[in-house]
Amino acid sequence: MSDSTTNTLATWVEVPKNSDFTIYNLPFGIFKNKRLIPRTGIAIGDKIVDLSVLDQEGFFSDLFLPEGIFLNETLNDLISLGKSQTKKIRERVQDLLLADNEKLRDHSVRGKVMVNRKEAEMLLPVKIGDYTDFYSSIEHATNVGKMFRDPENALLPNWKHLPVGYHGRASSIIPSGVPIHRPKGQFKTPDMESPGFGPSKKMDFELELAFITGKSTKLGDSVSTADAEDYIFGFTLFNDWSARDIQAWEYVPLGPFLGKSFASSMSPWVVTLEALEHFRVEGPKQDPEVLPYLKCENPHSFDINLEVQIQPDGKKASKVCTSNFKAMYWNIAQQLAHHTVNGCNINVGDLMASGTISGQTEDSFGSMLELSWNGKNIIKLESGEERTFLEDGDTVIMKGYAEKDGIRVGFGEVRSKLLPSK
Repeated sequence: MSDSTTNTLATWVEVPKNSDFTIYNLPFGIFKNKRLIPRTGIAIGDKIVDLSVLDQEGFFSDLFLPEGIFLNETLNDLISLGKSQTKKIRERVQDLLLADNEKLRDHSVRGKVMVNRKEAEMLLPVKIGDYTDFYSSIEHATNVGKMFRDPENALLPNWKHLPVGYHGRASSIIPSGVPIHRPKGQFKTPDMESPGFGPSKKMDFELELAFITGKSTKLGDSVSTADAEDYIFGFTLFNDWSARDIQAWEYVPLGPFLGKSFASSMSPWVVTLEALEHFRVEGPKQDPEVLPYLKCENPHSFDINLEVQIQPDGKKASKVCTSNFKAMYWNIAQQLAHHTVNGCNINVGDLMASGTISGQTEDSFGSMLELSWNGKNIIKLESGEERTFLEDGDTVIMKGYAEKDGIRVGFGEVRSKLLPSK
């Protein structure tokens, strides 16, 4: 049963209204609980389908999967089987969950297969070998250029010719729910004669999506824009934390380092490209015309609604921005094609983040840097508190979903609490 159509699918699983995890979604993740070791699951409603139990009961016997493939601590080995297999697994689960399919619904093992999501601990879904962060929102890049360079020439000369990116630190990427400490480092404001050292005073979030590569290449090989999506398994939400004052002092001439490497947070559920097919849209018009290796015959953008909330310690959360992934100037196929055009090899489980996703309106800016315009504007929260940058005790919550024709596919959330500096 394909979910790339508008055909209505009904499931025997009780799915709450406006749930991100509908029968059309079925994202992959790694979970455990008090009685279960880490394993692969698929989310639907408030439940997790334990794929290892389905496998043990023979529901995948005709797929000839490697023994124990669903009892790993990451999705890497599963993803390595290739899209043809992971697509069959997801479609088999979708078929088993349909309202008129009694095979699992009436099976004695149903109670073991369906795990309560609220009782599960979600883990980092993949072992990330390498991490690349792009800078693909023209609105974000323009805003930063206006703040720190010439407002009349906000974009650097290369920006509209290639997807700007940098190689980031993979070891400090953490799953949703893990708190972080305010980082320390050097900083220097224009009125300081020499740099100071201490906890960052300009802690920020960056609203991003990240894709996970599902296929490896050999050193020297390149991936075309036409083939790029064959190498992309799926998406997660991504909060690429940023210490703006540390970053501003260190980034010339080689770019971000301590201002970014202390932590990035990702959501635990990987939403497949197949689940997002219904929400594919054309991206922004690119002018000037891009070089041939960056041209795309088909659209590679997706209409995904995004939002960020800030929750002060012990108080109500406040929505501070809403944005949409479809606004990104550079798409995922162009990002991967550019990443590999020099022969750089990629591996299964590599993570490539979009860069901050900002829109054209002030309430759609995807960072505190832009929302407060580097501290000049006050952001008022529903709790009555005010912010220009993040304070200790603040929890940042990012959410995302796509919705069209009554079909909803969501990402859940990525959240993390900012703790005082150690």
